[in-house]
Formats: sequence, C-alpha cells, structure tokens
Amino acid sequence: MTTPALEISKLEAWYGESHILHDVNLVVKPGEVVTLLGRNGAGRTTTMRAIMGLTGARKGSIKINGVESLGLPTHKVAHLGVGYCPEERGIFSSLSTEENLMLPPMVSKTDKGMSIEEIYDMFPNLKERRNSQGTRLSGGEQQMLAVARILRTGARLLLLDEISEGLAPVIVQALARMITTLKAKGYTIVMVEQNFRFAAPLADRFYVMEHGQIVETFASFELENKMPLLNELLGV
Repeated sequence: MTTPALEISKLEAWYGESHILHDVNLVVKPGEVVTLLGRNGAGRTTTMRAIMGLTGARKGSIKINGVESLGLPTHKVAHLGVGYCPEERGIFSSLSTEENLMLPPMVSKTDKGMSIEEIYDMFPNLKERRNSQGTRLSGGEQQMLAVARILRTGARLLLLDEISEGLAPVIVQALARMITTLKAKGYTIVMVEQNFRFAAPLADRFYVMEHGQIVETFASFELENKMPLLNELLGV
C-alpha cells in the first residue's frame, strides 16, 4: 500500500471555546485531487487551517506522507512539503509580481519547486505583469500569484482554499487548466470550493462536510448518482 499524502484521523479542533471540528477522518492518496464540499461554516476552511496548525487546540492525528504533524509548529508542517493558499491570498502589495514570486523559501530538500520560467509558462498573465506592484493586479491575477508563489517552494501537497471565488470565468478556466497540469505533474491537491461547477470535473474524490463533520464521501464516477444528495446538503 502506498503511504497516503495526507491522512486525518479523529481530528477535533477549537477556536477558543468554540468546538469546530468533530471526529474528522479523511485520506488523500499521492497525486489525487480531492475537494471538500459544504455550506459556509461547515468546517472546510478550519480543516485546512488545522492541517497547518493555524487553529486553537487540536486533538487526533494528521499525518503528511506518513509523518505525524499534529504537534509541529506551522513552519515545520510546511517543511513536510505542504503549500497552503488561504482565501485571503496574502499578496505583498509593495512588492512587484516577480518579487512576490521570489519571496517564499524552499520547503523541500528533494524538490526545488517550479522555476520562474515554468511559472510564466503556466501563467502568461503574470509574465506580462512581472514588474507591476501587487496592488495593481486584478483579483484574478492576485489569485494566480498566490497559487504560483507556493509552487515555487517545492511543496507537493497543495491546500487551496476557494481559489475560484469571485473571479471572472476566463480566470476560473485558467485555474482549472492549472490544476489539470499540476495533477499531470504528480502534485496532490486538496481544494475547498463553493463553485461546484469548477470543482466537479477536476476532483477524483469528494468529501462533504456539515457541522464540522464529514457526512459523505464519494468518487468522481459516483457524482451523477450523488447529485440528489448534494442538492439536499449543499443546494447545488
């Protein structure tokens, strides 16, 4: 059996006194694209943040490539080869596009990450705007830059939180092509997505969250049969 890229067992997480995650269990195989579905407040972003050690108290187990990471500080989790692209993007507004790309340190000793040239091949928009300040980029360009920046680090497990939210269809299509390309290169991707039409054709498997728990899991080939349930749970 291949070691899972990510294995979460009996995960509980809190923000202060608020108990957000309740017995979350999920497994992501190397090279898979997995999508966490659910309504706002279901616990999907908290799951991503818990993986990175960015919530309050946590209990349970989070293994990354077989290594228990629950007790590690956030920067040590990243050094297990994890790249996290949060919903707020975190672009440095005073730096140019290229300076933003050059900023992150390497997190892997074995994978040197994508070169600037490879990034520009994947995102021609960023090449055109390489000297523009972060604040001058459109929302779509900022999102491309946020994802591109973690590809520079050598991370092979990517956690992408709502990367298509509020973006023009042409940008969403570009991000879909990017995920297809990254999957072909062997990256493992976990996505939180509200945009079901964006996520559906890209994911190998789906986990549905409700009230901080996984309530359903299914593979992409089961999607059609699961649509009535998804309509009920998500209002898709």
